[in-house]
Amino acid sequence: MRIVVAGGTGFIGEPLVRRLSNDNDVAVLTRNPAHVRVGRALMWNPPEHDAWADVVAAADVVINLAGENIGQRWTEQRKARILSSRLDSTNALIDAMRSAPPRSRTFINASAIGYYGPRGDETLDESSSQGEGFLADVVMRWEAVAQQAEAIARLVILRFGVVLDRNGGALQKMLPPFRMGAGGPIGSGAQWMSWVAREDVLRAIEWVIESESARGIYNVTSPAPVRNREFVKALGRVLHRPAILPLPSFAVRLLFGEMGSEVLLGGQKVSSARAQADGFVFAHTDLGQALRNILTL
Repeated sequence: MRIVVAGGTGFIGEPLVRRLSNDNDVAVLTRNPAHVRVGRALMWNPPEHDAWADVVAAADVVINLAGENIGQRWTEQRKARILSSRLDSTNALIDAMRSAPPRSRTFINASAIGYYGPRGDETLDESSSQGEGFLADVVMRWEAVAQQAEAIARLVILRFGVVLDRNGGALQKMLPPFRMGAGGPIGSGAQWMSWVAREDVLRAIEWVIESESARGIYNVTSPAPVRNREFVKALGRVLHRPAILPLPSFAVRLLFGEMGSEVLLGGQKVSSARAQADGFVFAHTDLGQALRNILTL
């Protein structure tokens, strides 16, 4: 199978390419080919088209994981890059697929539960309305572009929750203070964290590739979301460290600004029932066990 991965050197993309390369021809679209360790590196710089576009046009599966990291303070310049990196890459991939004669193909586009915005204790599924805030607006516009692929591909949009692994993402940033015994809840700790082990994210993408009936939008989050205070207690137990030093809300807003308010103090209680009903089985559903697996591998 011919597979193209945009964003194939990132937190999700790099291990995904390693897994898919065992049995497939995998091309990695990247601005820095020197970072590609597995797969066939192709230089790209969307929205510009180049040789990579012909490879995308001929692919059986196109996976879009490209996008600027959201986990830093949002200046106006960074906000512009967060949005443009997602829209430019998605538009470029769809344009490349359109350039080829009609054929059977799958387009998998990453997304995020930030679509729902901070929603308190409301349980959210794929039919829930768009929320408020910068991230909700970015995700809405990103998914609107991806929807244009419906006429030329089997389209699947995956809304990822808080992806956990020790080698990147939110958990990697949390580990140093927790290991020093300085971890604790963020703000009140009442905000929901819809988490998912990175291993289950990779398995979900493989499931989409293999399941011809999978279409549309899926939340990719563990069936057991927890409040932030429960998350930090579980992490403290696994690390055998106290988790009682809170980071006050005012300090979060002072340090991280708008990003802190939306991402760290906000939260979503998200249901992944649709993916489960359609046949995907999460391997990691207990937070404590998931953290033990991640941190002892």
